Amino acid sequence: MEKKVKYVIKLHQIPELREDEKRELSQVTERFAFRTNTYYNSLIDWNDPDDPIRRIVIPTMEELDVWGRLDASNESKYMKAHGLEHKYPDTALLLVTDVCGIYCRFCFRKRLFMNDNDEVARDVSEGLEYIRNHPEINNVLLTGGDPLVLATFKLEKTLKALADIPHVRIVRIGSKMVAVNPFRVIDDPELLELFEWFNTETGKKLYLMNHFNHPRELTDEAKKAIELVQKTGTTLTNQTPILKGINDDADTLTNLLEELSFIGVPPYYVFQCRPTAGNKAYSTPLEETIDIVEEARSRASGLAARVRYVMSHETGKIEILGKTTEHVFFRYHRAADPENAGKFMVYKRNPDAHWFDDYTELVEEYKIEGIRETV
Repeated sequence: MEKKVKYVIKLHQIPELREDEKRELSQVTERFAFRTNTYYNSLIDWNDPDDPIRRIVIPTMEELDVWGRLDASNESKYMKAHGLEHKYPDTALLLVTDVCGIYCRFCFRKRLFMNDNDEVARDVSEGLEYIRNHPEINNVLLTGGDPLVLATFKLEKTLKALADIPHVRIVRIGSKMVAVNPFRVIDDPELLELFEWFNTETGKKLYLMNHFNHPRELTDEAKKAIELVQKTGTTLTNQTPILKGINDDADTLTNLLEELSFIGVPPYYVFQCRPTAGNKAYSTPLEETIDIVEEARSRASGLAARVRYVMSHETGKIEILGKTTEHVFFRYHRAADPENAGKFMVYKRNPDAHWFDDYTELVEEYKIEGIRETV
Protein backbone atom coordinates (compact mmCIF):
# COMPACT_ATOMS: atom_id res chain seq x y z
CA MET A 1 0.00 0.00 0.00
CA GLU A 2 1.22 3.53 -0.85
CA LYS A 3 4.56 2.22 -2.16
CA LYS A 4 4.66 5.05 -4.70
CA VAL A 5 4.53 7.79 -2.09
CA LYS A 6 6.96 8.86 0.62
CA TYR A 7 5.97 11.24 3.38
CA VAL A 8 8.13 14.27 4.12
CA ILE A 9 8.20 15.98 7.51
CA LYS A 10 11.43 17.99 7.28
CA LEU A 11 12.20 20.87 4.95
CA HIS A 12 15.70 19.53 4.30
CA GLN A 13 14.05 16.52 2.59
CA ILE A 14 12.82 18.77 -0.24
CA PRO A 15 15.61 19.18 -2.80
CA GLU A 16 13.68 21.79 -4.76
CA LEU A 17 13.98 24.31 -1.90
CA ARG A 18 17.11 26.42 -1.69
CA GLU A 19 19.22 26.14 1.46
CA ASP A 20 18.46 29.73 2.47
CA GLU A 21 14.71 29.01 2.06
CA LYS A 22 15.00 25.95 4.28
CA ARG A 23 16.78 27.95 6.99
CA GLU A 24 14.28 30.80 6.90
CA LEU A 25 11.15 28.64 6.74
CA SER A 26 12.33 26.52 9.66
CA GLN A 27 11.11 29.41 11.84
CA VAL A 28 7.59 28.62 10.61
CA THR A 29 7.80 24.87 11.04
CA GLU A 30 8.96 25.36 14.63
CA ARG A 31 5.55 26.93 15.30
CA PHE A 32 3.22 25.11 12.88
CA ALA A 33 3.64 21.47 11.92
CA PHE A 34 4.84 20.55 8.43
CA ARG A 35 4.03 17.45 6.39
CA THR A 36 3.89 16.74 2.68
CA ASN A 37 4.65 13.81 0.37
CA THR A 38 6.46 13.07 -2.85
CA TYR A 39 3.27 12.67 -4.90
CA TYR A 40 1.88 16.04 -3.86
CA ASN A 41 5.25 17.75 -4.30
CA SER A 42 5.30 16.47 -7.89
CA LEU A 43 2.27 18.66 -8.64
CA ILE A 44 4.20 21.83 -7.80
CA ASP A 45 5.78 24.02 -10.47
CA TRP A 46 8.95 24.76 -8.51
CA ASN A 47 9.94 27.48 -11.01
CA ASP A 48 6.91 29.51 -9.95
CA PRO A 49 7.26 31.00 -6.45
CA ASP A 50 3.51 31.74 -6.49
CA ASP A 51 2.47 28.26 -7.58
CA PRO A 52 -0.93 27.52 -5.97
CA ILE A 53 -0.08 23.93 -5.02
CA ARG A 54 3.12 25.16 -3.39
CA ARG A 55 1.08 27.69 -1.40
CA ILE A 56 -1.16 24.89 -0.11
CA VAL A 57 1.64 22.84 1.44
CA ILE A 58 4.95 24.74 1.63
CA PRO A 59 5.31 27.18 4.55
CA THR A 60 5.58 30.93 4.04
CA MET A 61 7.00 33.52 6.40
CA GLU A 62 3.62 35.27 6.38
CA GLU A 63 2.30 32.53 8.68
CA LEU A 64 4.19 34.21 11.51
CA ASP A 65 2.08 37.37 11.19
CA VAL A 66 0.06 37.83 14.36
CA TRP A 67 -3.57 37.31 13.38
CA GLY A 68 -6.53 35.23 14.47
CA ARG A 69 -6.56 32.49 17.08
CA LEU A 70 -5.94 28.75 17.02
CA ASP A 71 -9.57 27.73 17.65
CA ALA A 72 -11.24 30.38 15.52
CA SER A 73 -14.70 28.77 15.71
CA ASN A 74 -14.40 27.81 19.39
CA GLU A 75 -14.89 24.13 18.60
CA SER A 76 -13.80 23.21 22.11
CA LYS A 77 -17.07 24.72 23.35
CA TYR A 78 -18.94 21.82 21.74
CA MET A 79 -16.72 18.97 22.95
CA LYS A 80 -19.13 16.65 24.81
CA ALA A 81 -16.81 13.66 25.19
CA HIS A 82 -13.15 13.05 24.48
CA GLY A 83 -12.74 13.34 20.72
CA LEU A 84 -16.41 14.14 20.06
CA GLU A 85 -18.08 17.43 19.10
CA HIS A 86 -21.85 17.83 19.18
CA LYS A 87 -22.91 21.24 17.86
CA TYR A 88 -26.09 20.50 15.89
CA PRO A 89 -28.71 18.07 17.23
CA ASP A 90 -28.52 15.50 14.42
CA THR A 91 -24.77 15.60 13.75
CA ALA A 92 -21.74 14.47 15.76
CA LEU A 93 -18.05 14.84 14.86
CA LEU A 94 -15.52 12.19 15.86
CA LEU A 95 -11.93 13.45 15.83
CA VAL A 96 -10.29 10.11 15.07
CA THR A 97 -6.71 11.15 14.26
CA ASP A 98 -4.32 14.07 14.55
CA VAL A 99 -2.41 13.28 11.34
CA CYS A 100 -3.12 14.20 7.70
CA GLY A 101 -1.65 13.18 4.36
CA ILE A 102 -0.28 16.73 4.16
CA TYR A 103 -0.66 19.67 6.49
CA CYS A 104 -2.37 22.45 4.57
CA ARG A 105 -0.83 25.73 5.62
CA PHE A 106 -4.31 27.28 6.06
CA CYS A 107 -5.67 24.45 8.22
CA PHE A 108 -8.30 25.59 10.72
CA ARG A 109 -7.41 22.73 13.08
CA LYS A 110 -3.64 23.16 13.10
CA ARG A 111 -3.90 23.22 16.90
CA LEU A 112 -4.46 19.44 16.73
CA PHE A 113 -0.95 18.96 15.36
CA MET A 114 0.71 20.70 18.29
CA ASN A 115 2.31 18.74 21.11
CA ASP A 116 0.07 19.99 23.90
CA ASN A 117 -3.24 19.17 22.19
CA ASP A 118 -5.53 16.54 23.68
CA GLU A 119 -8.76 16.94 21.67
CA VAL A 120 -8.27 13.90 19.43
CA ALA A 121 -9.27 10.47 20.72
CA ARG A 122 -7.21 7.59 19.39
CA ASP A 123 -9.63 5.42 21.37
CA VAL A 124 -13.08 6.51 20.18
CA SER A 125 -15.04 4.34 22.62
CA GLU A 126 -16.11 7.31 24.74
CA GLY A 127 -17.41 9.16 21.69
CA LEU A 128 -19.21 6.06 20.43
CA GLU A 129 -20.92 5.65 23.79
CA TYR A 130 -22.06 9.26 23.67
CA ILE A 131 -23.55 8.67 20.21
CA ARG A 132 -25.34 5.52 21.41
CA ASN A 133 -26.92 7.54 24.22
CA HIS A 134 -28.15 10.34 21.93
CA PRO A 135 -30.78 8.99 19.52
CA GLU A 136 -31.19 12.41 17.90
CA ILE A 137 -27.81 11.88 16.20
CA ASN A 138 -28.51 10.39 12.77
CA ASN A 139 -25.24 11.23 11.02
CA VAL A 140 -21.64 11.15 12.16
CA LEU A 141 -18.65 12.89 10.59
CA LEU A 142 -15.27 11.20 10.97
CA THR A 143 -12.64 13.89 10.85
CA GLY A 144 -9.45 14.98 12.54
CA GLY A 145 -6.81 15.00 11.02
CA ASP A 146 -7.62 12.81 8.05
CA PRO A 147 -9.39 9.50 8.79
CA LEU A 148 -7.89 7.89 5.69
CA VAL A 149 -4.46 8.16 7.28
CA LEU A 150 -5.64 5.41 9.62
CA ALA A 151 -4.92 1.82 8.73
CA THR A 152 -7.97 0.23 7.13
CA PHE A 153 -8.49 -2.21 10.02
CA LYS A 154 -8.71 0.72 12.47
CA LEU A 155 -11.21 2.54 10.28
CA GLU A 156 -13.16 -0.69 9.97
CA LYS A 157 -13.58 -0.96 13.74
CA THR A 158 -15.11 2.51 13.92
CA LEU A 159 -17.39 2.01 10.91
CA LYS A 160 -18.64 -1.32 12.25
CA ALA A 161 -19.33 0.21 15.65
CA LEU A 162 -21.32 3.01 14.03
CA ALA A 163 -23.17 0.53 11.82
CA ASP A 164 -24.39 -1.19 14.99
CA ILE A 165 -26.01 2.01 16.31
CA PRO A 166 -29.60 1.94 14.95
CA HIS A 167 -30.21 5.70 14.85
CA VAL A 168 -27.01 6.48 12.92
CA ARG A 169 -28.06 6.51 9.27
CA ILE A 170 -25.18 8.32 7.60
CA VAL A 171 -21.42 8.31 8.17
CA ARG A 172 -19.31 10.97 6.49
CA ILE A 173 -15.53 10.80 6.13
CA GLY A 174 -13.87 14.18 5.76
CA SER A 175 -10.68 13.61 3.79
CA LYS A 176 -8.19 15.30 1.47
CA MET A 177 -6.42 12.01 0.81
CA VAL A 178 -7.70 11.52 -2.74
CA ALA A 179 -6.19 14.91 -3.61
CA VAL A 180 -2.87 14.43 -1.82
CA ASN A 181 -2.24 10.68 -2.12
CA PRO A 182 -4.76 8.88 -4.34
CA PHE A 183 -2.72 5.66 -4.04
CA ARG A 184 -4.13 5.31 -0.52
CA VAL A 185 -7.33 4.32 -2.34
CA ILE A 186 -5.95 2.83 -5.55
CA ASP A 187 -3.57 0.40 -3.81
CA ASP A 188 -5.87 -0.73 -0.99
CA PRO A 189 -8.65 -3.07 -2.17
CA GLU A 190 -9.56 -3.76 1.48
CA LEU A 191 -10.51 -0.12 1.94
CA LEU A 192 -12.79 -0.30 -1.09
CA GLU A 193 -14.31 -3.55 0.18
CA LEU A 194 -14.99 -1.85 3.52
CA PHE A 195 -16.75 1.04 1.81
CA GLU A 196 -18.83 -1.34 -0.31
CA TRP A 197 -19.77 -3.42 2.74
CA PHE A 198 -20.97 -0.36 4.60
CA ASN A 199 -23.14 0.78 1.69
CA THR A 200 -24.61 -2.60 0.78
CA GLU A 201 -24.83 -4.59 4.02
CA THR A 202 -25.71 -2.13 6.78
CA GLY A 203 -28.74 -0.29 5.45
CA LYS A 204 -26.81 2.93 5.96
CA LYS A 205 -24.98 5.35 3.67
CA LEU A 206 -21.32 6.38 3.48
CA TYR A 207 -20.22 9.77 2.17
CA LEU A 208 -16.66 10.82 1.30
CA MET A 209 -16.32 14.57 1.77
CA ASN A 210 -13.33 15.53 -0.37
CA HIS A 211 -11.12 18.61 -0.12
CA PHE A 212 -9.96 19.61 -3.59
CA ASN A 213 -8.78 23.22 -3.41
CA HIS A 214 -7.43 23.70 -6.94
CA PRO A 215 -8.12 22.10 -10.35
CA ARG A 216 -4.53 20.86 -10.66
CA GLU A 217 -5.19 18.44 -7.81
CA LEU A 218 -7.63 16.61 -10.10
CA THR A 219 -4.95 14.42 -11.66
CA ASP A 220 -5.51 11.19 -13.57
CA GLU A 221 -4.59 9.29 -10.40
CA ALA A 222 -7.07 11.28 -8.32
CA LYS A 223 -9.80 10.66 -10.88
CA LYS A 224 -9.02 6.92 -10.85
CA ALA A 225 -9.35 6.87 -7.05
CA ILE A 226 -12.64 8.75 -7.29
CA GLU A 227 -14.00 6.23 -9.79
CA LEU A 228 -13.02 3.33 -7.56
CA VAL A 229 -14.76 4.87 -4.55
CA GLN A 230 -17.86 5.61 -6.62
CA LYS A 231 -18.10 1.94 -7.59
CA THR A 232 -18.49 1.06 -3.89
CA GLY A 233 -21.75 2.99 -3.74
CA THR A 234 -20.19 5.79 -1.70
CA THR A 235 -21.45 9.29 -2.40
CA LEU A 236 -18.70 11.85 -2.98
CA THR A 237 -18.88 15.60 -2.51
CA ASN A 238 -16.32 18.40 -2.24
CA GLN A 239 -15.72 21.41 -0.06
CA THR A 240 -12.97 24.02 -0.07
CA PRO A 241 -12.22 27.35 1.51
CA ILE A 242 -11.61 30.34 -0.73
CA LEU A 243 -7.87 30.87 -0.46
CA LYS A 244 -5.80 33.88 -1.48
CA GLY A 245 -3.37 33.02 -4.26
CA ILE A 246 -4.87 29.55 -4.71
CA ASN A 247 -8.49 29.73 -5.88
CA ASP A 248 -9.57 33.33 -5.24
CA ASP A 249 -10.33 34.18 -8.85
CA ALA A 250 -13.44 33.38 -10.86
CA ASP A 251 -11.60 31.46 -13.60
CA THR A 252 -9.92 29.04 -11.18
CA LEU A 253 -13.00 28.60 -9.01
CA THR A 254 -15.28 28.03 -12.01
CA ASN A 255 -12.87 25.46 -13.40
CA LEU A 256 -12.71 23.67 -10.05
CA LEU A 257 -16.50 23.57 -9.60
CA GLU A 258 -17.12 22.43 -13.17
CA GLU A 259 -14.43 19.74 -13.22
CA LEU A 260 -15.73 18.31 -9.96
CA SER A 261 -19.27 18.15 -11.29
CA PHE A 262 -18.06 16.49 -14.51
CA ILE A 263 -16.56 13.58 -12.55
CA GLY A 264 -19.52 13.14 -10.22
CA VAL A 265 -18.14 14.92 -7.15
CA PRO A 266 -20.66 17.75 -6.70
CA PRO A 267 -19.38 20.85 -4.90
CA TYR A 268 -21.00 21.11 -1.47
CA TYR A 269 -19.57 24.17 0.29
CA VAL A 270 -17.07 26.92 -0.41
CA PHE A 271 -15.96 28.37 2.90
CA GLN A 272 -14.74 31.74 3.99
CA CYS A 273 -11.24 31.03 5.31
CA ARG A 274 -11.40 30.91 9.10
CA PRO A 275 -9.38 33.54 10.99
CA THR A 276 -7.08 30.90 12.44
CA ALA A 277 -3.64 31.84 13.71
CA GLY A 278 -1.20 31.76 10.81
CA ASN A 279 -3.89 32.12 8.14
CA LYS A 280 -3.70 35.84 7.37
CA ALA A 281 -1.90 35.22 4.07
CA TYR A 282 -4.75 32.98 2.88
CA SER A 283 -7.80 34.96 3.96
CA THR A 284 -9.73 37.08 1.45
CA PRO A 285 -11.97 40.10 2.12
CA LEU A 286 -15.46 38.71 2.47
CA GLU A 287 -17.21 41.26 0.26
CA GLU A 288 -14.70 40.77 -2.56
CA THR A 289 -15.11 37.01 -2.21
CA ILE A 290 -18.87 37.35 -2.73
CA ASP A 291 -18.12 38.66 -6.24
CA ILE A 292 -15.75 35.78 -6.98
CA VAL A 293 -18.21 33.12 -5.82
CA GLU A 294 -21.18 34.66 -7.61
CA GLU A 295 -19.30 35.04 -10.89
CA ALA A 296 -18.11 31.43 -10.69
CA ARG A 297 -21.64 30.21 -9.97
CA SER A 298 -23.07 32.25 -12.84
CA ARG A 299 -20.60 30.65 -15.25
CA ALA A 300 -20.93 27.07 -13.99
CA SER A 301 -23.58 24.51 -14.84
CA GLY A 302 -26.52 24.08 -12.51
CA LEU A 303 -25.02 21.05 -10.75
CA ALA A 304 -21.80 22.91 -9.98
CA ALA A 305 -23.63 26.14 -9.10
CA ARG A 306 -25.51 24.48 -6.22
CA VAL A 307 -22.48 25.09 -4.00
CA ARG A 308 -23.14 27.28 -0.94
CA TYR A 309 -20.80 30.02 0.28
CA VAL A 310 -20.66 29.77 4.08
CA MET A 311 -18.70 30.48 7.26
CA SER A 312 -18.25 27.91 10.01
CA HIS A 313 -18.79 30.37 12.83
CA GLU A 314 -18.89 29.58 16.54
CA THR A 315 -22.66 30.14 16.50
CA GLY A 316 -23.34 27.99 13.45
CA LYS A 317 -22.91 27.66 9.72
CA ILE A 318 -23.71 31.10 8.30
CA GLU A 319 -24.49 31.38 4.60
CA ILE A 320 -23.18 34.50 2.87
CA LEU A 321 -26.01 35.43 0.53
CA GLY A 322 -24.92 38.60 -1.25
CA LYS A 323 -24.62 42.37 -1.00
CA THR A 324 -25.91 45.69 -2.28
CA THR A 325 -24.04 48.99 -2.39
CA GLU A 326 -24.77 49.51 1.31
CA HIS A 327 -25.58 46.15 2.88
CA VAL A 328 -24.43 42.54 3.11
CA PHE A 329 -26.81 39.64 3.72
CA PHE A 330 -26.41 36.50 5.84
CA ARG A 331 -28.58 33.57 6.89
CA TYR A 332 -28.05 30.80 9.41
CA HIS A 333 -27.83 27.63 7.36
CA ARG A 334 -27.26 25.62 10.57
CA ALA A 335 -27.53 27.19 14.02
CA ALA A 336 -26.16 25.92 17.32
CA ASP A 337 -28.90 27.87 19.12
CA PRO A 338 -32.41 26.92 17.91
CA GLU A 339 -33.40 30.56 18.36
CA ASN A 340 -31.13 31.41 15.42
CA ALA A 341 -32.49 28.74 13.08
CA GLY A 342 -33.07 30.26 9.65
CA LYS A 343 -32.37 33.78 10.86
CA PHE A 344 -31.81 36.30 8.04
CA MET A 345 -29.47 39.20 8.86
CA VAL A 346 -28.66 42.50 7.15
CA TYR A 347 -25.51 44.41 8.11
CA LYS A 348 -23.89 47.62 6.98
CA ARG A 349 -21.07 46.80 4.60
CA ASN A 350 -17.49 46.67 5.84
CA PRO A 351 -14.94 46.30 3.02
CA ASP A 352 -12.27 45.24 5.53
CA ALA A 353 -14.33 42.34 6.91
CA HIS A 354 -12.90 38.84 6.74
CA TRP A 355 -15.29 37.21 9.22
CA PHE A 356 -18.79 37.57 10.63
CA ASP A 357 -17.43 39.16 13.82
CA ASP A 358 -16.07 42.06 11.76
CA TYR A 359 -19.64 43.29 11.21
CA THR A 360 -21.01 45.36 14.06
CA GLU A 361 -23.82 47.50 12.63
CA LEU A 362 -26.92 45.30 12.40
CA VAL A 363 -29.62 46.87 10.25
CA GLU A 364 -32.33 44.20 10.17
CA GLU A 365 -32.82 40.71 11.49
CA TYR A 366 -35.64 38.35 10.57
CA LYS A 367 -36.79 35.01 11.89
CA ILE A 368 -38.54 32.49 9.66
CA GLU A 369 -41.51 32.13 11.92
CA GLY A 370 -43.52 35.30 12.47
CA ILE A 371 -40.70 37.51 11.12
CA ARG A 372 -39.05 39.49 13.90
CA GLU A 373 -37.29 42.77 13.17
CA THR A 374 -34.57 44.48 15.15
CA VAL A 375 -33.20 47.92 14.25
